[in-house]
Amino acid sequence: MNSNEKNGEPSAGLWGGRFTSRAADSVFALSRSVHFDWRLAPYDLVSSRAHVASLTDAGVISKEVAAQLDNALTELISDVASGKFQPLPTDEDVHSALERGLKEKLGDIGGAIRAGRSRNDQVATDLKLYLIDQMLEIAHQLTSLQEALLKKSDEYKDALAPGFTHLQHAQPILFGHELAKHAVALERDLSRIIDWRKRTSTSPLGAGALAGSSLVTSPEKSAHQLGFSGVVANSIDAVSDRDYVAEALFIIALIGVHLSRLGEEWTIWSSSEFGWAKLDDAYATGSSIMPQKKNPDIAELARGKAGRFIGDLTGLLTTLKGLPFAYNRDLQEDKESTFDAVENLLLLLPPVTGMISSTAFVREKMAAGATMGFALATEIADFLARKGLPFSIAHEAAGRCVRICEEKGIELDALSNSDLVAVHPLLEGVHSALNARSAVNARSSANGTALSSVTKQIAALEENRVKNLKWISDERDRFSGMMSQ
Repeated sequence: MNSNEKNGEPSAGLWGGRFTSRAADSVFALSRSVHFDWRLAPYDLVSSRAHVASLTDAGVISKEVAAQLDNALTELISDVASGKFQPLPTDEDVHSALERGLKEKLGDIGGAIRAGRSRNDQVATDLKLYLIDQMLEIAHQLTSLQEALLKKSDEYKDALAPGFTHLQHAQPILFGHELAKHAVALERDLSRIIDWRKRTSTSPLGAGALAGSSLVTSPEKSAHQLGFSGVVANSIDAVSDRDYVAEALFIIALIGVHLSRLGEEWTIWSSSEFGWAKLDDAYATGSSIMPQKKNPDIAELARGKAGRFIGDLTGLLTTLKGLPFAYNRDLQEDKESTFDAVENLLLLLPPVTGMISSTAFVREKMAAGATMGFALATEIADFLARKGLPFSIAHEAAGRCVRICEEKGIELDALSNSDLVAVHPLLEGVHSALNARSAVNARSSANGTALSSVTKQIAALEENRVKNLKWISDERDRFSGMMSQ
């Protein structure tokens, strides 16, 4: 039996008066979404309380009825949070399930809440509230990850290491500089969330199915009660816009890409060939057949989840691309990808943060490789450029030095003075520049790898992290206050 049948009368829950038979079981199964959109229940109940206040102000319902509805909604908020009230297999979606809950408490009066509202503006409001809540939590988790990276950067800010391009030794760097780059990427992610929050500050509630409501003529009050700065300017756009979902999924996908690149490096650094990183046992796994194994599974899962996040974004964009305005049932497909991306990112961030915090790096191994692969060749070219030689000629001279080293099987710092002068007479005295520490110290620009620069970079990143954390804390407090009204 379809739940929407009552006393033998054909019905369809929130609709059906013009129908003479109930939906086929297969249609109900296809339409049913309560098994995943139940996540929206707390937000739906809060927006319903705001809607009741709007109906009361408009004189659509009496203050007595409003008080009954508000009390019942408050009880439902508690019942949902405790698990006392749950959806049934016969509920179509979160909205019909919660209206059932109201009617169980109040009888037919529970249906009064539907006046001036459609599931179209209702679900858009709920999804916005859900995403604001979850994106603020993601932002908070990102600041924790940043903190772990910056502490590790500070710990190893003076450690020499080879820098890579194309996975080939390039130039010596400080390892703190290497680690801090990830914190910079995360700072951009945080800035995107902050900007997204500003754009997600208008309420769809009051747009009705698409044309607005003749019963709720001032939706600004419910918008304010829900913490929005105003209402969506166009009611048709209000019910069909999912830009805020697509943008949130893009931000999550890009965070996933950043975590994937971080995971790739942690995987490489912990390999036997590198031997730079020593993973804590709590953030590694073993093998069921090879007793010696210590696998970087957290780093690998960080890498693997990126594909999932990108898939969630791609799926939503593909759904949206051909939709005419306004609401279309295709938009039911916006939720599972959203819930999947949010929940998997929140599942991933804590262990990645723990892995980073607990990893120890082997300074000696990193320093030993800092000048390998002729990584000091640029120092020769720069030395000649400072002597006034055009850099194209200096570059060619440094290349000839590398060729001699390859022939002799030595590194650049092992070249004799006679070898160097034979390449170019201005290379007299270049040996003083042919060491990793000198190469690092020479790059003292604001974004360079000198110790003074790296120290300032870490301090600036930490200062911005604290500022962002304060913004996140204020927004979460404000949102929590709204949800608990």
